[in-house]
Amino acid sequence: MLNNILDELKLNALVITDPYNMRHVSGFRGGEGALYISATQKVLITDSRYTEQAGKESDFTVIEENRAHNRQTILKECMEKETVSGDFHMGYEDQSMLCCEFDRMKAALPVQVWTPLGTKIDDLRQIKTEEELTYLARAEEIGDKAFEKLLKVVKPGMTELEVAAELEYLMKKEGAEDLSFNTIIASGLNSSMPHAIPGYKKLEVGDFVTCDFGCKYKGYCSDMTRTFVLGKASEKQKEIYNVVLKAQLAGLAAVKAGVSGSSVDKVSRDIIAEAGYGEYFGHGLGHSVGLFIHESPRLSPADDTILQAGMIETVEPGIYVPGFGGVRIEDMVVVTEDGCRNLAHSPKELIEVPIEE
Repeated sequence: MLNNILDELKLNALVITDPYNMRHVSGFRGGEGALYISATQKVLITDSRYTEQAGKESDFTVIEENRAHNRQTILKECMEKETVSGDFHMGYEDQSMLCCEFDRMKAALPVQVWTPLGTKIDDLRQIKTEEELTYLARAEEIGDKAFEKLLKVVKPGMTELEVAAELEYLMKKEGAEDLSFNTIIASGLNSSMPHAIPGYKKLEVGDFVTCDFGCKYKGYCSDMTRTFVLGKASEKQKEIYNVVLKAQLAGLAAVKAGVSGSSVDKVSRDIIAEAGYGEYFGHGLGHSVGLFIHESPRLSPADDTILQAGMIETVEPGIYVPGFGGVRIEDMVVVTEDGCRNLAHSPKELIEVPIEE
């Protein structure tokens, strides 16, 4: 695939510095360094903290960078091994490389034509292998198990921070190696903020509690959201929850290979709008997940990418009413030829957590 990119863009070589792309292309998990790739060379440049690890994880030629032999010098030496007539064309990751890093390369290397790669390297990660799907499923399973245990211990008086810490601990106990992102625990009025930051607010009887969480397993992320009520739900809470659930189930049913991300988004968005809550659903319906938590393609009005089998998508509609609270329900699914395979198995009917008297 990289050779196809070299040929398509008429490049003599390309440099990859994004840590997720470095891992996907080379197998190296350290995240620090750069890859130089041409038709004849595959070089992994990193420092002494990672050279032994890189040699074990990657089949690339590993070269150590240090103050006396810096990255720009190594890249120049790689270029000098190429047989090039005319201008040297180099591809670089303009979507992720810092301007200062690009400026250093541009000043040091005898490159006549710099070609931005856009999302071409990122796009190589869109369709997951069976091995990747196994890791993603395991990460989501860890979240399922942790959430089940959380429901047995959550109670009024716990702060949002305490609930987040408990959930993160439970995921680690189940085998998570890290978090996919900072855990979101939003209770009561805070649940109207889609990405609320857990704070010192204490959970109260009657609160909506939105839990958005995920973990990493062998580097691959999970993502799940469940909203429950602490105690008995009010009629208004039930109404909003059931609208979101209906939209989420319809979105799941719309996911399959051959349809666009925007068309799936519209299915769920129309249901929420028809129920009178359209103004309270502002974000996209979902996104892909892999080595990074927010990947492409997305289920969004702005993304017309055609879904393909083997892609991962989240389906996460929500309604967020300031001054009242909010609901989000999210699953992570594998796109298949005729539908999708849901990796999340936590219950989605409205959970009313019993309160001990």
